[in-house]
Amino acid sequence: MIIFGTRGYLHQLAVLTMVCGWCGNPAAHTLRKRVTKFTLFFVPLFPFSTKYATQCTFCGGERQIPEEEADRLLAQAHAGQDGNPYGAAPQQPGYAPGGRNPYQG
Repeated sequence: MIIFGTRGYLHQLAVLTMVCGWCGNPAAHTLRKRVTKFTLFFVPLFPFSTKYATQCTFCGGERQIPEEEADRLLAQAHAGQDGNPYGAAPQQPGYAPGGRNPYQG
């Protein structure tokens, strides 16, 4: 007797802030990769399906995206990994480059 089947794996790749296409709110979206693998005797052998999707954390709306767009969004997420949108430098009140006091001329 041979036991075979499939098993799905869900990987969260990134969390992005985008405007949702379903609810129209600017909200966090999770970028997910779903991989389905063929199993033999409950041992995963090889993937035969890979799909990418974004899901809104506000309304739960999900949208399937192609691999190229997922790669672009993942690169965008890694570019701004320091916690600032669009890779901007941190801005603090009273900060001046070079150690100068911004409140004195």
